[in-house]
Amino acid sequence: MNRTAREVAAAVAAEVEGDNDVEINSVAAPERAGAHDLVYLDSPKHAARVISSAALCVIAPQGIPLAGKTVLRVANPKLSFARAAAFLLERAPIATGVHPSAIVAPLAKIAPTASIGPYAVIGEDAHVGEHTQIGAHSVIGAGCWIGEHCRLHPRVTLYNGVRIGNRVEIHAGAVIGADGFGYAFGESRYTKFPQLGIVEIADDVEIGANTTIDRGSLDDTRIAEGVKLDNLVHVGHNVQIGAHTVIAAQTGISGSSKIGHHVVVGGQVGIADHCTLEDGAIAGAQCGIPTGKTIRAGQTVWGTPARGLDKFKVAFAWQAKLPELAARIKKLEEELQP
Repeated sequence: MNRTAREVAAAVAAEVEGDNDVEINSVAAPERAGAHDLVYLDSPKHAARVISSAALCVIAPQGIPLAGKTVLRVANPKLSFARAAAFLLERAPIATGVHPSAIVAPLAKIAPTASIGPYAVIGEDAHVGEHTQIGAHSVIGAGCWIGEHCRLHPRVTLYNGVRIGNRVEIHAGAVIGADGFGYAFGESRYTKFPQLGIVEIADDVEIGANTTIDRGSLDDTRIAEGVKLDNLVHVGHNVQIGAHTVIAAQTGISGSSKIGHHVVVGGQVGIADHCTLEDGAIAGAQCGIPTGKTIRAGQTVWGTPARGLDKFKVAFAWQAKLPELAARIKKLEEELQP
């Protein structure tokens, strides 16, 4: 979509330096940009890349000279660039209208502006809100509620009773509302414990491809507003995740753990059952958090078992020296031999 620098600046609350009327129709990296692509700069060390780019317009912070460019001055270039991209680009539709091959139960409630892709199945008493798109081969179980402006990509599965807020995006292969991994042991065998809760997902959540979120056992599993889950994340039953938390790929969260708001969890983190990560905590990649452990608000932890970052660095440094220390000990032992 063609916009002027003035229009983009208004959309992202930027100040314009240069030609207000320069046309912008897309976004790109500096090396790939054409004249009418928007680029961004967030550090002076990359200024040469932007100056040599064909792009006529750049988003940048104050204080970095960019001769020959129209500059949109902002405090946070990366954030403003993301907002400008949303303003400039139309997203490819997942579905348009209700495809003839879709199976929609008689008692399902589909908003007039909603779209259902080929071979999707919508169960009884399900609700699909205005402007929501359901991708091909997706299955929406009985009694599910999906809000407005949601995007469910192909092969998403919602078990019965899942509740989804507005503007939620769920990528291909995600499964939401499957039974949790709960069993009672006795008489030499495991008996399935009831999995009667639901999954509640609030507004503006994004869920990555092949991610799984289990329904609650006797409580519910809840994902608060603005949470971002990467691909291949597993969320166990009764887990609570606070607002605007981000969780990277291949992380597993065991049942009944509680994660606060604005928490950052790196890739391949293992969180055992009944753990608590308080608001603003950071768990570094591949760290392991044992059963029942609490990570305090604002604390950064790393390693297995997870410990404060300063302690982890000390332990890691000594671990790297183990071969040298072993050789020294062996030499000392030899010297002490009678």
